[in-house]
Amino acid sequence: MFRSLMVVAAMMVSMASGQTFKPTGEKPPTPAREFRGAWVAVVHNIDWPSKKGLAAGTQQAEARAILDRMASLNMNAVILQVRPHCDAVYASSREPWSPWLTGTMGKSPGYDPLKFWIDEAHKRGIELHAWFNPFRALSNASHPTSSTHVVRSAPHITKRYGNLIWCDPAAKETRDRALAAIMDVVRRYDVDGVHLDDYFYPYPTGGNNFPDGRSPSQRRSVVDGFVKDLYSQVKATKRWVRVGISPFGIWRPGVPSGIEAGIDSYEQLGADARKWLANDWVDYLAPQLYWRDQPRKQSFSALLTWWRQQGSRPVWPGIATSRIGSSEDPGRPASEIIKQIGLSRTIGRNWVGHIHWSVKALMQNRGGISTMLAKSGYSTPALVPPMPWLSKSGPPAPLVQAEGAGSEVKVRWKLGEGTSKVAVMGRFGSKWHMLRVVPGRSSGVDLKNGSRGMPDSISISAVDRYGSLSSPVVLAR
Repeated sequence: MFRSLMVVAAMMVSMASGQTFKPTGEKPPTPAREFRGAWVAVVHNIDWPSKKGLAAGTQQAEARAILDRMASLNMNAVILQVRPHCDAVYASSREPWSPWLTGTMGKSPGYDPLKFWIDEAHKRGIELHAWFNPFRALSNASHPTSSTHVVRSAPHITKRYGNLIWCDPAAKETRDRALAAIMDVVRRYDVDGVHLDDYFYPYPTGGNNFPDGRSPSQRRSVVDGFVKDLYSQVKATKRWVRVGISPFGIWRPGVPSGIEAGIDSYEQLGADARKWLANDWVDYLAPQLYWRDQPRKQSFSALLTWWRQQGSRPVWPGIATSRIGSSEDPGRPASEIIKQIGLSRTIGRNWVGHIHWSVKALMQNRGGISTMLAKSGYSTPALVPPMPWLSKSGPPAPLVQAEGAGSEVKVRWKLGEGTSKVAVMGRFGSKWHMLRVVPGRSSGVDLKNGSRGMPDSISISAVDRYGSLSSPVVLAR
């Protein structure tokens, strides 16, 4: 207590030259919440790095540019692919370096990309979710491999399927290997989430079934067990790390009524994603709703409405921003993405959010989408939604001092243990606005005179790794 009083006293002395804000009994609204994410795919150099073999400094500059764009758009989560096909975009003793970094599987890029991404994301107040492909061994059977890659070190668990090589999900060694890789990252890196996409059993090819001799129900049982084990192991290790899965956007053809699909992910991919959501085996589900809202046969709003009725955990749809003006969807305007973001905020219950496939479209400002988001959809910051099923009590309230001097308000704080971020709000006249989400490693923030002028009051709340809030500290001029 004595130390805390000394800290406050020191802050007051250092800020004594201007108008000091004073505590007030105002009750501000709760800070805005929305999961605003984007996938960053490494496989085939889809998003990052832009090509194989770039120097470490160039790779890092590209990563910073991506994160800078996301920060400028008030986005708060990056989903980085770290295990494209039984390889590693991080320092691993279990699996070889990914060839998408250097051009050669097993060759070090000269730094640890995952650690770099985590550090840079956290500096900007952005979460990093590590994205794993658990069972894909090679996306092209002709790709050269290192001696430590699974196709050479454990060929007995792999199977050729078309042009793919896949680790047999039903083999216990396959599942153990994937879980060990994921948990190695959870233990050694400061990730905010673990993320899986839609690749469990491979998509059908050539009219042939995956060559394992198992029935669809047996495959679903295998994948169900893996998902359940993953969730329990992550929570036993770092309870605050979110577990998210992004399945194919249609659970089954004809569900809900009128929906059509070229595949049945329930029967053909072993993916009973509705069960995972209903059983609380995920902290969020991100079905890939990559279609337009109309026509009805794959309607974004109809599908999102159905998904958000299947469980109590958040459903944050994947949105195909990369299909703006693409050959996949000729003529798709950026306004379709703005519409879908609006629908993601109004349909159903639970915490809102969405994820862009993929960040490249935001970097290219395809169809003007980034400009539109900056002006309207993402004009103010938002916190990642909380996980009240894991933690309801937030961190201690910070000790705060604020001083207005000319066209600037200097806010300084002392944060309690467990603080991950700081939410800063300002009242201008009668209206409160979200101003900043600041990394918890900071000691304060300077608020400049903006389009609204200077705030009449400010509210500061600490946020922990679960997204839970402290009581707000409110100061007024």
